[in-house]
Amino acid sequence: MKPTPNPLSFSSTQIKVTIIFVLSIALFFNTFFIVDQRQQALILQFGKVIRTVKDPGISYKIPFMQNVIFFDNRIIDLALQEQEVIASDQKRLIINAFTKYKIIDPVKFYTTVLNNNGLANKLAGILDSSLRQVIGEIPLNELLTESRSLVMQDIKAAVSDYSKIFGIDIVDVRIMRTDLPKENSDAIYARMQSEREKEAKEIRAIGASQAQKIRAEADKEKTIIEAEAKKNADIVRGQADAEANKIYANAFGKDPDFADFYRSMQAYQKSLLDKDNKTKMIISPDGEFFKYFGNK
Repeated sequence: MKPTPNPLSFSSTQIKVTIIFVLSIALFFNTFFIVDQRQQALILQFGKVIRTVKDPGISYKIPFMQNVIFFDNRIIDLALQEQEVIASDQKRLIINAFTKYKIIDPVKFYTTVLNNNGLANKLAGILDSSLRQVIGEIPLNELLTESRSLVMQDIKAAVSDYSKIFGIDIVDVRIMRTDLPKENSDAIYARMQSEREKEAKEIRAIGASQAQKIRAEADKEKTIIEAEAKKNADIVRGQADAEANKIYANAFGKDPDFADFYRSMQAYQKSLLDKDNKTKMIISPDGEFFKYFGNK
């Protein structure tokens, strides 16, 4: 009886084909590699740079003998830790800054700093030194005015000079924040407060003086207006009284007896019937004043 063949067993030919296929795939992936458009590559052979690949696409290397290192082709940010710097006017400042750089020579970059972490350690020291050098030559107020942009250019130029050996291009250097130490800030705030209070007192004093002057002018104008109005009123009243007397005289001249009677009645009413008149009179009932009360 013949033995039943195992369906999972492979012939020597199949095994060879499989091994060749696996080796071919491994050889392919160790020979060809893809450079992204955001990257650039160095091909190393036993740690020595053989060539540089900056164009995106598929490239090749000698398998198992050469390896590839990729570097970013974009602009990279590096933030500097908070630093205390002294300006030329001896003002202490707390500064946060950052720089932007781009790798333009990957060979020089690899041989000097190896990678981004190595560059960060050295570039942070260069940026810190450049900040101290430039800011140490200017007063504090230049960092708070339009001259700040010129200061940034000077710092960028200083960093660029020191960092050329790393194969990078410094794109920009910026100061994100400039503060005073807390003890300096408290003293400055107290001085600012006292100055503002002094200024407020001066403004209030000037305002009070002007208000007093305005009130005096207003009182003066009021007195003049009232005097002028009283004068005009007295003139009008005098003219009216003269006209009234003229009318009364013309009217009473036609009947003197009636005029005398009418005036006597007005006098009685004013002296005897006016409740607000508190004047006391002692007059004989036989006098001329009471002639219209029937006295003969």
